[in-house]
Amino acid sequence: MLKYLIFISSLLTLSACDNISNQSVLMDPSKPSMRTPELSSLGFFHAIYVERDVDKAKLFVDDSMKEILSHYYIAASVQRHMFNLSLTNVELEVDEVDIDFFRKATKDVTVVVKLLGSREGQFWVDDRTLRLSKRDGKWIITEVVPERRSVNG
Repeated sequence: MLKYLIFISSLLTLSACDNISNQSVLMDPSKPSMRTPELSSLGFFHAIYVERDVDKAKLFVDDSMKEILSHYYIAASVQRHMFNLSLTNVELEVDEVDIDFFRKATKDVTVVVKLLGSREGQFWVDDRTLRLSKRDGKWIITEVVPERRSVNG
């Protein structure tokens, strides 16, 4: 009986714990956070496609990608030349993360982000793959993986 009481009380204690700061970052992707590969990826695409702010996007990438972003200068050029995908009214979601369960041992990951928006007046769904590395406790985007195929739907 004592074991059951301890078990139930521990479950209630765990369910009562809530990370409010983590929720607020997940709900507001405009706040830069690089604590997880998902947050870094969503923050990067949010800066390019929603806020259209290349300087903010530079916070999520390594030095070589910062040079590329600086070259294109405006978000529309980044969309057109880096991603070959100009969209408006964009919604973002993480589609897939190539990472182990424990995350602490992983230093390099691949994240696939699904972009939903309007392209030339039509609804468009596409995805983009990013490679990220963990540096000084932050997940930094090191590469946009070249796409092999077009996706719509």
